[in-house]
Amino acid sequence: MLKNRIHQSVMGWCFKPMPPLELGELCRKIGVPAIEGVSSKFYPQLLKMGLKISLVSSHGFRKGFCDVKLHDECVETLQKNIDLARDIGTQNVITFTGMLPENVDRETATRNCVRGLKKIVGYAEKRGITLVLEHLNSRDNTHPMKGHPGYFGDDVDHVVEMIRQVGSPHLKLLFDIYHVQIMNGDVVRRIRQYHEYIGHYHTAGCPGRGELDDRQEINYPYVMKAILETGFQGYVAQEFIPTWEDSAAALEHAVQLCDIGG
Repeated sequence: MLKNRIHQSVMGWCFKPMPPLELGELCRKIGVPAIEGVSSKFYPQLLKMGLKISLVSSHGFRKGFCDVKLHDECVETLQKNIDLARDIGTQNVITFTGMLPENVDRETATRNCVRGLKKIVGYAEKRGITLVLEHLNSRDNTHPMKGHPGYFGDDVDHVVEMIRQVGSPHLKLLFDIYHVQIMNGDVVRRIRQYHEYIGHYHTAGCPGRGELDDRQEINYPYVMKAILETGFQGYVAQEFIPTWEDSAAALEHAVQLCDIGG
């Protein structure tokens, strides 16, 4: 039995080729109450299993608000997914800055992000949904999902500043512990510093985005303790890429490691 002081979830894309419904059954077996990062076509069956959808996807990390040409497309996609989140009882919808376009300087891209996010955040407010803007690392170029060279929102301090400029309680930070460790470090201090802006967390071992085991540098029980001390009530999603032969055992290990007591 899990203590469940940390409300955990599982990111579906990491556990492919395990089918989403099989992953859902695994979540139920080990006591994880929620899942994310799977196609919305599986939502009805996962909800029927008694699981919650912890985060609704949107326009993908390559597209985003730093490119003014993509504003209309991103707003339209987010509107649909905000409505979906409301309908299924999910609090958060993910969004991204996207890749920095050629010939656009960072100051202009910042203004583009703030202006674009202001176009959609009122829609989220009226429906009681929170957008969570994800910070991603741009350093790791070894794997398409371990790092994202060219991603604009790669400095967590800067991402928080853009959130502040938008100025809505319905826009928060998706604090990905793995990405923050690579780009900024000082993870626990930043959790404490920015806790009022954080709406969702992701985990993974660093370096390598593997298991939360003794081959990585983050002390996850201590990080979870810091999260609890801030009063956070949202989800912490396991988003590591399994390397163990038994990926189910890897997930159970990570869940138990993060399931800290008082």
